[in-house]
Amino acid sequence: MYELLKTSPRSKARLGRLTTARGVIDTPVFMPVGTQASVKALDLRELNEIGTEILLGNTYHLFLRPGMDIIRQAGGLHRFMNWDKPILTDSGGFQVYSLAKIRKVRDDGVEFRSHLSGEMLFLGPKESMAIQRELGSDIAMLFDECPPHGASDSDLQAAVKRTLGWAAICAGQPRAKGQLYFGIVQGANSPDLRQRCAEELVEMDFDGYAIGGVSVGEPEPEMMHAVEITEQHLPADKARYAMGLGTPAQLIELVARGVDMFDCVLPTRV
Repeated sequence: MYELLKTSPRSKARLGRLTTARGVIDTPVFMPVGTQASVKALDLRELNEIGTEILLGNTYHLFLRPGMDIIRQAGGLHRFMNWDKPILTDSGGFQVYSLAKIRKVRDDGVEFRSHLSGEMLFLGPKESMAIQRELGSDIAMLFDECPPHGASDSDLQAAVKRTLGWAAICAGQPRAKGQLYFGIVQGANSPDLRQRCAEELVEMDFDGYAIGGVSVGEPEPEMMHAVEITEQHLPADKARYAMGLGTPAQLIELVARGVDMFDCVLPTRV
């Protein structure tokens, strides 16, 4: 549940509060990336000392390594990590497209070859949400199709169609107790596709909405344009998350554009 507390008279900047099963998050908020259940270069004590309110994990990576059997035996992702605050898990859709060497997109999901073992695997909306349910994350991202920068108009239209179809499937899947579902808006830099995707997701009434399909190789001005043409179609009473964006300069620009949540791997890679 998101509560909008205050807006800026000079920009679209917002102060808000996002309530999850494991705590309240003050927004705007930056989420450190703990892809495989740990944040590189920082331990849990240090994360708490710097005021971390929420971490990000990734379904694709956790599914491949350490694997669901180990996480299940530990009692879920929070116990596996020994982290008692909120966790958001990405659906794995972006990684399927960016890391898997061989993939086949089907209407029910994506068949791909693991970048670790070479094994052929399948991930779709039902599988992604089932994994996130077992992980027990506080916020689960819906499975979507993230087309690469420069994709053709027909490919972009197909990606939006699949994303919306998969969102409807995700909406009907069982959740972990108190788990929030966030929809992901695709559409590259097309105002029409972004509007269509955002409006149809909003009709499904998810707990929050993410701006996807950014930081996929496009120039910075195109990235911010995608944010702008998406934000205007998102409800004010739901949290907005810019996926994969969060450099210091981007944080300033994104907050001014009305975005509440951010993540970026840069702090743990420099």
